[in-house]
Amino acid sequence: MSSTTRTSNTRTSETAETSGAAETSETSPGHVLRIDGRRLLSAETIAAVGAFCDRVEDLAGHGNATVHVSGVPEGSWARELTVPLVNKWERALRRLERLPAATIAVADGDCGGAALDALLTTDYRIATRSARLVVSVEDGATWPGMALYRLARYGASAAAIRRAVLFGTPVGAADALALQLVDELADDPVAAATAAEVRAGALSGAELAIRRQLLLDAPTTTFEEALGAHLAACDRALRRAAVVGAQA
Repeated sequence: MSSTTRTSNTRTSETAETSGAAETSETSPGHVLRIDGRRLLSAETIAAVGAFCDRVEDLAGHGNATVHVSGVPEGSWARELTVPLVNKWERALRRLERLPAATIAVADGDCGGAALDALLTTDYRIATRSARLVVSVEDGATWPGMALYRLARYGASAAAIRRAVLFGTPVGAADALALQLVDELADDPVAAATAAEVRAGALSGAELAIRRQLLLDAPTTTFEEALGAHLAACDRALRRAAVVGAQA
């Protein structure tokens, strides 16, 4: 991506801090993205996520990325959306989901809309005990975005997920933990996120991204189709080990 494009994205993200649902900030050695589910989905929100991904990718596989999510849409939030805008949002989320870095989420209070979407793309999810995952309802039906797809991958047969997808019934923190929608409940989410960042910091983001993709592909890939990708990953690991051994 050109420096001109990067500069444009960064300026757009600065606008998003005041008018959109997302804002970004720099930390060391990673970055922080904050998504407010109360705000309407907009081009500024998408640009802020894109700028965040730019900065994480610039770390070249080092450091991590933290996403703070909270809030649910208010009022008739979907009536101004368009399919092209939703498509761009889903593509931005897919990029977030594939970052060459460990992504750690902190969820607080009710999380729906863009907040729930982003939460479900991350690698490690921390929730406060007051957190609830909410599939938003518009005009008498739940929103049929890709959050439903990601929820279904965790267990479409689970009663709590079925109620959330069909009826918009919130999934409380304890149920979210039991269903493995979140990894940890924390009274001090900041401390929990810091501990998770330390654990993740020992891993190469690029290598983590490869293993994440193998994990995501496994449920829908046959053994024969998966073998080549896994052998390529093993070959990469052996080459890296050989380089480290030669340098020792």
